[in-house]
Amino acid sequence: MMATVPPPFQVYSGTEGRPGPVLFNLDIDGERFAIRRAGDSGTAYDWLSGPNLGYGFASSGTPNPSMEEHRESIRTFLAMIDPNTGYIGDD
Repeated sequence: MMATVPPPFQVYSGTEGRPGPVLFNLDIDGERFAIRRAGDSGTAYDWLSGPNLGYGFASSGTPNPSMEEHRESIRTFLAMIDPNTGYIGDD
């Protein structure tokens, strides 16, 4: 299921089309994410502690973002989440 999200984010759910293996886990603001390299040289983020299994997002850009860039991407994603549904917007 895809949501309308401002660039550079793309939201995915489910298990199909998963990016590569987990590179590392990152805890941000009480939430845990698995960081993966996306097939398009971007980054995929699996929201491990989120309420919806398999939910997360992907970001295009440099193949090796800094730790601060990972943190900023995750915080931007979390700021868009509806606390009632655990999804972005109307998902």
